[in-house]
Amino acid sequence: QVQLVESGGGLMQPGGSLRLSCAASTRFFRSYDMGWYRQAPGNQRELVAGISDGGSINYGDPVKGRFTISRDNAKKMVYLQMNSLKPEDTAVYYCTAQVGSTNSWGQGTQVTVSS
Repeated sequence: QVQLVESGGGLMQPGGSLRLSCAASTRFFRSYDMGWYRQAPGNQRELVAGISDGGSINYGDPVKGRFTISRDNAKKMVYLQMNSLKPEDTAVYYCTAQVGSTNSWGQGTQVTVSS
C-alpha cells in the first residue's frame, strides 16, 4: 500500500480556481497509475481524472476542459488544477494510486464551491 496525502482543498466561489496536490510515499511512484476521484454527499464516488505511468490522461465528462491533471515523478506528486469551478464540483476529492491489482487511497480533501 502507498501512503497518499492530499492538500489544497477549501472554499472557493463559482468561477474560481483551486489546485489540489497529492504526495505519495513510494519510491516506485513512476510505475503507478495515478488518479483523482470525488464523492459528493448522497452520490457515488466518480472518476475526475487519471494519468497513467506512461502519461496517458483521461477525464470524467463533467470536468473536461476545466480540470487538468499532471504528475511530477521526481517529486512523487500528482496535481489537479481546477478552473471555472461550479457548485456541482463540491465534493471530497481523493487521490488514488494503482499498480497491478493494488489500489491505494488518500484520506480526501474537501472542496466547496459556493458564493
